[in-house]
Amino acid sequence: MATLPCMHDALPGTTRPFEIIPSVLPADFSRLGDACRDLEQAGVDRIQFDIMDGRFVPNLTFGPDVVASLRPHVGVPFEAHLMVEEPGWMYRAFVDAGCDMIIVHAESVGHLHRALDEVRSAGARAAVALNPATPVSDVEWVLDLVEMVLVMTVNPGFGGQAYIPTMEPKVAELRNLVLSRGLDVDIEVDGGIGPATIAGAAAAGANCLVAGSSLFRDPDGMAHAVSDLRARAEATRPS
Repeated sequence: MATLPCMHDALPGTTRPFEIIPSVLPADFSRLGDACRDLEQAGVDRIQFDIMDGRFVPNLTFGPDVVASLRPHVGVPFEAHLMVEEPGWMYRAFVDAGCDMIIVHAESVGHLHRALDEVRSAGARAAVALNPATPVSDVEWVLDLVEMVLVMTVNPGFGGQAYIPTMEPKVAELRNLVLSRGLDVDIEVDGGIGPATIAGAAAAGANCLVAGSSLFRDPDGMAHAVSDLRARAEATRPS
């Protein structure tokens, strides 16, 4: 394995546990059950399902019935990343399908407080996502309602995009805000996360790290990819 990079002094890093979370977008959709079992055996912490409606993002993926069909085959938690306009009608459906966490985009709802309350009322842990151009200030006053904030490090809609490194100061701003308020909030990053980018995201303060292509395409296999990414994140721990 290549030498692991160290955290830049200007970035806050995090002492929270690192979680490696695969997106199943790069998987062969005809073998999703096998892919989820392979990911669990590789040591991932949970599995993310990117739910796209063709309106909020220019792509379509799958609905709660597909997620429900996979739930009996693996034990790791599921999260639903809802890239959907006004997604309130589907919170309960994805909870019933087996998702422990529901991620709502701040840009997709008219009343974010209400949306997060509805997620929690449906029985899920609530999280909020920010597109690259959306400032941290848009979620500043809902941080007490969420267990996680997702900072997108690509524009949502398609897998395999290049990481946007200018999102790292945004992650750092969010981590420092969470710390200053003494909140128990995870920070997730999603988009272009792989061996060359995970250290920057972790050093900025992200502890939940979504990876797709880098897991499915590692020539040494998924287990190697998961352990390598985890080690690279751990190497950024503040001293």
